[in-house]
Amino acid sequence: MLSKNMVKRLNEHITLEFYSSNLYLQMSAWADLKGLDGCHAFLRAHAEEEMGHMHKLFNYVNETGAMALIGEIKAPPSEYKSVGELFQKVYEHECFITGKINELVAAAFKEQDFSTFNFLQWYVAEQHEEEYLFQQVLDKIKIIGEAGSGVFFIDRAVGELLRQK
Repeated sequence: MLSKNMVKRLNEHITLEFYSSNLYLQMSAWADLKGLDGCHAFLRAHAEEEMGHMHKLFNYVNETGAMALIGEIKAPPSEYKSVGELFQKVYEHECFITGKINELVAAAFKEQDFSTFNFLQWYVAEQHEEEYLFQQVLDKIKIIGEAGSGVFFIDRAVGELLRQK
């Protein structure tokens, strides 16, 4: 059985994962509008992945006998100056989510809720992968550059990352 504190924290994270899905979906719309098919598909797939993360948490809370709740979700930003800025925002968001996962893990450990602690290890590993993936995207953007036809090559490189997954 989860403590009230753990239920509250897990429900807050359910909302964060839902927001992450909406954020990446909105970002995919920006990329689509800019003709960045590779970035659009990559971000759209990532939005679906984040929704899966939300569902996994949602199910876990319900399986413990508590009630999963989705909190208020604010509208994500919809304008970006460049593809570089967009992916910098993604990376920053993933780092923020990593911090929130770490707080959840620490709370589970402190409460000696080892079932939740164990469950959350998947998210710890997932966040490591997410930060690494988006650092790779930022590295590619830096190497290629956004001047001239650079955005075209960035879009292709990001689209290729989706095919590799």
